Amino acid sequence: TTLGECMRCPLAPGRNTLVFGEGNPEARLLFIGEGPGFHEDKQGRPFVGPAGQLLDKMIAAMGYQRSEVYIANVVKCRPPDNRDPTQEERYACRPFLVGQIQAIQPEVIVTLGKVASQTVLETDARISRLRGRWTEYPRLGIPVMPTYHPAALLRNAHLKRPVWEDLQKVMETLKA
Repeated sequence: TTLGECMRCPLAPGRNTLVFGEGNPEARLLFIGEGPGFHEDKQGRPFVGPAGQLLDKMIAAMGYQRSEVYIANVVKCRPPDNRDPTQEERYACRPFLVGQIQAIQPEVIVTLGKVASQTVLETDARISRLRGRWTEYPRLGIPVMPTYHPAALLRNAHLKRPVWEDLQKVMETLKA
């Protein structure tokens, strides 16, 4: 499935750039966020704004470089005013995300935040219930660790400890 000049959903006309994802195509670790924000839409790269800078620090704290992992989003175009992508928008982009997961075949997926966790795990459970608990990616059996989005950590410093605990579980699984 090629994105090309994708016009599958109402997000397309408002974007500057398609933000497909980036990183090592053979990464052991895949991070999935919600969708591009202002900075990402301008640069065409995922997680380059303030939340992305924090994600880079999280990746480094895990002992990896950004170039060693793969970073993608549920939707590839920026929702207006950084609102959550709608069910329709998520569904329109789903084949691209599924294709990325199948192509990369990571050993572990970390979903960042409510939208990514709910979309990847096909659930409507709250992120506070999902985070920190291993789940499997439907159909491929890849372990998924849902955690809070880096943007949430920028707003609520008390979430840093639970996220670090989640990432430590990921590190242990990747060591095994």
